[in-house]
Amino acid sequence: MSSPPKEPCLSGEEARAFREGVAQFNEGLFFECHDTLEDLWAGLRGPSRDFFQGLIQVSVAFYHLSRGNEAGAESLLRRALRRFEAYPDRYFGFDLAAHRLEIERCLDSILRGEGGSAPPRWRFEEAPLRE
Repeated sequence: MSSPPKEPCLSGEEARAFREGVAQFNEGLFFECHDTLEDLWAGLRGPSRDFFQGLIQVSVAFYHLSRGNEAGAESLLRRALRRFEAYPDRYFGFDLAAHRLEIERCLDSILRGEGGSAPPRWRFEEAPLRE
């Protein structure tokens, strides 16, 4: 069995951008969150890259839901879940296991024709910084 992907260490600027993206998501500013996290993601290398891309996909999915595009949201949530498969239940100070369940509940709601569920809140412990 392979070991879980190593957690990233962010520069001070990257950590600020990450906190901004999380705050935007939690405020329902999903498109803005996508932009902020995508700028961060573009500079990342290594095994954490897919994790951040999964977060971006979740953000865009909730943007689609807010605009009534359930098919787009469903597709992106499924893609995010696939990206998150490689990561342990707790990764980068985030309860990824709980987030996976929230995504699955949202998918179930979409499939039942209920338009999805309310977006979860992202709660991360402080991002590790590069020394």
